[in-house]
Amino acid sequence: MLLSRTYRPSEALAPYVRRFYVFEAELPGEMVIEDFLLSETAFVRCLLKGDWKGEVAPGEWSQPGKTLFFGANALPFRVRVKGSFAVAGFAIRPSGWKGLFEGSHREFADRLLTLQELWGDIATAMQNGVEQASDDAGKLAAMEAAILARLEAVGSYTIDPQMARFEVFARTDSSIKVDDAARQIGLSVRQLERRCQYTFGLTPKAILRRSRFLDMATAMRGFSSPSDQDLAALRYFDQSHIAREFKRFTRMTPTQFENAMTPLQTAGLKLREESRFED
Repeated sequence: MLLSRTYRPSEALAPYVRRFYVFEAELPGEMVIEDFLLSETAFVRCLLKGDWKGEVAPGEWSQPGKTLFFGANALPFRVRVKGSFAVAGFAIRPSGWKGLFEGSHREFADRLLTLQELWGDIATAMQNGVEQASDDAGKLAAMEAAILARLEAVGSYTIDPQMARFEVFARTDSSIKVDDAARQIGLSVRQLERRCQYTFGLTPKAILRRSRFLDMATAMRGFSSPSDQDLAALRYFDQSHIAREFKRFTRMTPTQFENAMTPLQTAGLKLREESRFED
């Protein structure tokens, strides 16, 4: 069984980090779980136990290191776990991207890297601290210390308030039109597209399309209780449209997804719903 625990960041890190989390599962040693991730944000994961791999190319499975950076996903990212595992990590707010990274998020969308490639020794120190911690509080302290060190190393402490507003649209109003979102934020559509690609890694249209699908998937997994009006807004044009979206984002039909065991992606949906309406 997969156990997931999530934690809010400290006030100082809330503009940069959406949530911290710890996932653990005690499984038979030869048991293999194949699943997928469809993350709205970049995230960092410290591997503490287990044989964990991601599909970095068709049929090519890799675990490049123990401290991993995942770019946001436009497409499902397949993962494979064998036996028991434990991880700790955090999801990054797109509006705080510039405070923690140099270069556009677009360069990292749908990619898996070691965090050392981006943060150097800070990532190594974080991994060591998380591994040495005896409880969740210690793990969170090690991750927060590393994030603070990275903020100081970059030195910009940049927060993009307009992208923070678009984050809210993506989490709570996935059916909004891009033109309307741009107007309410105070940007042209072209400006919004550039800013979203830099901070979210994707275009506004792709972000909202993915969010709309995740809203539906969250409801199907029972983590939200949308009203009839909400469900009407989520409905697609016809059954073939729904099938295309499920094929794109899960590589399954809607019925297959409804019946599938997706413990890793389901944990991500739970995390998403828990932080959905937070500022």
